[in-house]
Amino acid sequence: MTLTVRTITPAEHLAFVASRRSASFLQVPAWGEVKSEWRRESLGWFDGDELRGAGLVLYRQLPKVRRHLAYLPEGPVIDWAADPLAEWLDPMVRHLKVQGAFGIRMGPPVVVRRWDAATVKQGIADDGVRRLDDLAPTAREPEGAAVVSQLRELGWLPQSVAGGFAAGQPQHVFQVPLRHPDGTARTEDEVLKGMNQLWRRNIKKATKEGVVADRVPADRLEAELDRFHALYVHTAERDGFTPRPRSYFATMFRALGAEDPDRIALFHAEHEGDLVASTILVQVGTHVWYSYGASSTEKREVRGSNAVQWAMIRHALKQGADVYDLRGITDTLDPDDSHVGLITFKVGTGGEAVELAGEWDRPVNRVLYKAFALYMARRG
Repeated sequence: MTLTVRTITPAEHLAFVASRRSASFLQVPAWGEVKSEWRRESLGWFDGDELRGAGLVLYRQLPKVRRHLAYLPEGPVIDWAADPLAEWLDPMVRHLKVQGAFGIRMGPPVVVRRWDAATVKQGIADDGVRRLDDLAPTAREPEGAAVVSQLRELGWLPQSVAGGFAAGQPQHVFQVPLRHPDGTARTEDEVLKGMNQLWRRNIKKATKEGVVADRVPADRLEAELDRFHALYVHTAERDGFTPRPRSYFATMFRALGAEDPDRIALFHAEHEGDLVASTILVQVGTHVWYSYGASSTEKREVRGSNAVQWAMIRHALKQGADVYDLRGITDTLDPDDSHVGLITFKVGTGGEAVELAGEWDRPVNRVLYKAFALYMARRG
């Protein structure tokens, strides 16, 4: 097999993604529209005339120089089990170099290790455990280990999740499997029974209190997006992060929704007319993500956050999804670390902590790449 890489149309790109069981939503053509401050390109890997892989590339220009960092978040969508990987990656590097890239960053969507909920819970309770690395994983994935090994041999450089490039994606995520190991679908009852007692009690309490959690109909999306954003800004002020503008979410819904009506959805949890929690769900193939969330400081006792998560999980099951992905967690299990609350909340779903291969850089022009690294370090 001799692979070549060239630009393809968004339609070709989308058709290829649709032919796969799943791919990251950061690798669909519409995501390039969401990230409008970047120049975008759809890449295709060809074996003769057959399209064998695809990727969304986002180009960020280096200040004062007409050269770019080429970024493929959680991609590209290729055969990561291939050996040697050089057959796939080398033609991509050559193409991106011609496009003016001084460096390339990508995030192979492959799993390296997994920790089930019971193991994570034990780690949080153990004073001698501070990070996931301190725990023996429930499973190690040979494909992920092979990818990491080959990338090192090919000169790719692993990137730190905590610092550096602002667009970096989490290396650790939390996922709820929606299928048994034999491939059969789990039922709602089975998923619910897999949750811890607190989660089950909170879901039951929300129902008893009269919380209604469901997907927002398309004809009400514009007005309800205003309510989501107001609650999201409230959440940002409470939790100390910088909120995105409403226009960002409007673009997300317009671009992703135009690509596929089931690609993105808004969910609300309401109690007696008050919006107590609101979330954004994204789906590509059989993979469903919890993307953004907001919750009210008032009425926390009605457990709207649990109710809306359960509504999204039930939606994912009805869609025939393989996995419900709660996205990023840090690797800390230290009870004194403020981030441990996030993993504690997510571990209650009965899912698993998942370590991905992470993001990797390939310098193309080493002088400019070093200058870029210094620039990003000074930015903090």
